[in-house]
Amino acid sequence: MNPYVHRTAQLCALAALAVTVFPAAPAQAAAPPTALRFGACPDSVPAPPAPARVECARLSVPLDWDRPHGQHIQLAVSRVRASGTPAERRGALLVNPGGPGGSGLPYAVTKRAKLPASVRRSYDVIGFDPRGVGHSAPVDCGDMGGLFAAPGADPVPVGPATERKYLASLRGTADDCAAGAKHVLPYLSTEQTARDMDAIRVALGEPKTNFLGVSYGTYLGAAYAARFPQRTGHMVLDSVVGPWDWYDFDVIQSRALLRQRDRFFAWVSDQHDRFGLGGGAKEVRRAYLRVREGLAAHPVNGFGSAEFDRAVYRALGRTERWPGLADGLRAYLDDGVADGLRPASAFDGPDSRNYEAANRLVKCADGPAPSPRRIVADIRHTRSLDAQPVLTGMEASTCAYWQHRPAHRTPLGSPDAPPVLLVASAHDPVTPIEGARKLQRLLPHSRLVTLDNDYSHGVFASRGNACVDDAAAAYLVDGRAPEADVRCEGPGLPGVS
Repeated sequence: MNPYVHRTAQLCALAALAVTVFPAAPAQAAAPPTALRFGACPDSVPAPPAPARVECARLSVPLDWDRPHGQHIQLAVSRVRASGTPAERRGALLVNPGGPGGSGLPYAVTKRAKLPASVRRSYDVIGFDPRGVGHSAPVDCGDMGGLFAAPGADPVPVGPATERKYLASLRGTADDCAAGAKHVLPYLSTEQTARDMDAIRVALGEPKTNFLGVSYGTYLGAAYAARFPQRTGHMVLDSVVGPWDWYDFDVIQSRALLRQRDRFFAWVSDQHDRFGLGGGAKEVRRAYLRVREGLAAHPVNGFGSAEFDRAVYRALGRTERWPGLADGLRAYLDDGVADGLRPASAFDGPDSRNYEAANRLVKCADGPAPSPRRIVADIRHTRSLDAQPVLTGMEASTCAYWQHRPAHRTPLGSPDAPPVLLVASAHDPVTPIEGARKLQRLLPHSRLVTLDNDYSHGVFASRGNACVDDAAAAYLVDGRAPEADVRCEGPGLPGVS
C-alpha cells in the first residue's frame, strides 16, 4: 500500500478535516475544520521573491468521497498570501497547471510570479498536488509496459505485427498500474479531485472557490462547476480541454499536431538561411524524417524514435521551442548528436514516472474506454493522413485494458454556474479551440477570450498579451465578465536570431 494512505475510521468527510504542518507526520487528533496549519514546504517548492513567502500544509480527505468514514489520504497544499491591503483582498485563488498528473504544489509560486500585479494583490494563491500526484498520496505504476525503456519501442505501429505489439504494450501498462495502484484505480477520478477542491475551500474558510486552471485544469474546473455550481466563484479556464471522452480528445489532439507540424516545416523553410534544413516545407519534412529514421535505426545513448517523438510533441505545443527543435535536427544531421533534442530532465526520473502513472489513472477513471479494434482503426486512419504521425499524447489508449470501468462519464459544466472566463489560443494544437467552444455551450453564461494569430498552448499570464491578461485580471479582481466574447491579436509565428 502507498505509504501516504492511512485509515481514519473516526472522521467524517468535512466535519473533521485532519490537517498537519507539512511535512510532519499526520496528527492524531483532528484540527478545526476551517483551519489549515501552514508551515515549511518541501524542497520541490521554490521560494518566491521577498517579501512574499510560500507555506505548506496537509489536508486529510476520504479516498472515496462516497464513503467518508473509510480510508483517507493526505493532500499537500501550498499558499502565497495576497500582497495588497485587506481592502483589496478578494479571497483565495486555487490554481492547477494541467496534466492530468501535473504537480500543483510549486505552481502557487511559479504561476503567481506571472500573474498581473492586481491579481497578486487581490488573492492568496493556493496550489495543491492533486490526489495521486507529488506529495498527495503519489501513485506508481512500475515499468508501465516498458514505457521508460531507453530506447523505447517505436510508438507508431506499422502493419499487423507491430500493431499487436503496440496493443500488448498498452495491456502491459494497464497490468502494471493494476499491480502498483489497484486499490486506488476507481478513486483518482477528476470528480473525486473536484470534491477535494471543495474540501480545500472549506479548510481555508472561503465561501466560494475561485480557480485558475490551465489545460487539464480546465477539465477539473468544469467538473467542479458541474458538481458545485453554487459554490463556484471567479473561474478562469485557460487552454480548454473540450468535453470529450479522454480517448476522443487524444485522437483530436494527435491530428491537430499534424497540422502544427506542417506549420513548423513551413516556418523552418522560411528560415532556411538560419537552419539550413531546406528551402521548402517538403524538403524540411524529408530532413525531419531522416533524423527520425536514423535514430530509430541507431539510437544515440538511449535516444531513439520514441524519445524523438516525445521531444517533438513537447516542442510543437509552444512556438518559442521551435528554434531549439530545428537546431537539434540540424545538429543531428551534421554531427550525429542528439543532445539538442534530449530533454533537460530524464524521462525515467521519479517525477516523470509519477506523472505518467497519474495521467493514465485519471483518464481511465473519468469515462469510457476505447476498444482495441478502434485504437488500431484510428491509428491507421491517422497514418492515412500522415504516414509518420506523433502519437505520444495517446495516453487514454491504455484504458482499453484497464481493470476498473467507471460507472459514468465525468459531468462537465452547468447552466447554474456563474459566468466563467474561457481563454484559448486560436491555433493551439494541444487543446484545440473547438474544445473551448463546446465547453462554452455547457457553461452558457461563460465568455470566451480568443488569442488570434497564435499557435501555442497556455495563454493567460503566459503569452504576455496585454489584451488577454487585462480581460482576465478585470474579471478576477473586479468581477467584470466581458459583455461578449473577446478577440485579441496574437504575435504570430516567432522570429529567429
